[in-house]
Amino acid sequence: MAQKADHQVSSPSEEPAWKQRAVERSTQAAKRRAEQRVERFLDAAQAIMAEKGTTDFTVQEVVDRSKQSLRSFYQHFDGKHELLLALFEDAMGKSADELRALAAEQADPLDRLRVVVQELFESSRPDLSGKQRPLFTDFAMRLLVSHPAEMRVANAPLLTLFTELMTELEDADLLRSGFKAKRVAALTMQTVMFNAQSSGQEGAHPFTAEEIWDYCANGITRD
Repeated sequence: MAQKADHQVSSPSEEPAWKQRAVERSTQAAKRRAEQRVERFLDAAQAIMAEKGTTDFTVQEVVDRSKQSLRSFYQHFDGKHELLLALFEDAMGKSADELRALAAEQADPLDRLRVVVQELFESSRPDLSGKQRPLFTDFAMRLLVSHPAEMRVANAPLLTLFTELMTELEDADLLRSGFKAKRVAALTMQTVMFNAQSSGQEGAHPFTAEEIWDYCANGITRD
């Protein structure tokens, strides 16, 4: 009896390589244009805040300053709150990168944490020269109260950095017994930022970066 030949079901042919390349170039170009539009909105908002010293501005002001359309703005942001959130998240991410680079200059794990704590404290304080930092002194405080989940997302890069530093202390047997790296990282970061942002409210003798570090170090390290 003759054996039946096997029949293979042919799969759909893939798109030609030239078409894939064309689509990819088109998608990348559209993405670059969108990123440029977003950056122009962010730059405009930053410039307005620098001039006014407050987050009290309108979406229309941002649109006019960026020389783009209101329609384009709402294609990228739900509103002013999301614009400010994007600015704040970007600032926190850059801060974490700068602090990580600063820590990398130190050989000792305790010194790495020290420079990060002290620099974060100094950079989070209200500007004593009178220059306003409304994104941190105004928006961040409101965000902490009204949108704590969004604040946690914005602070994630910093928390990751502090967790890495605490893990290094734990690995070097320098972290106080019973402490968990991530929990003590969050506690330390919040202590530094809260005291920095309320600096000047203690009266004639505001806390210093050295005092904050001494307090944190004595609380988290082994005796």
